[in-house]
Amino acid sequence: MPKRIKHTGKQVSMFLLHLVVFAIANVAMWYITYAGKTEWVYPWPAWVTAAWGLLVVGHACTIWANYEDRGMDTFKKQLQN
Repeated sequence: MPKRIKHTGKQVSMFLLHLVVFAIANVAMWYITYAGKTEWVYPWPAWVTAAWGLLVVGHACTIWANYEDRGMDTFKKQLQN
């Protein structure tokens, strides 16, 4: 069974920074879009929020759901030969 790769404090702090920037930028984009509008407005920030949200989820997965690759040592040995 593959072992989990332990995350470092720096990785977690960089993820939290990513999350904070994501939240602030999204609040700003949605506010700018709907500030003072009374008629229908195209919700363009939805595209940015969806794409960036997937990136945040991927970033979290690289930290907390990361396992070692058992075949990597074999691959490195084959490259050297």
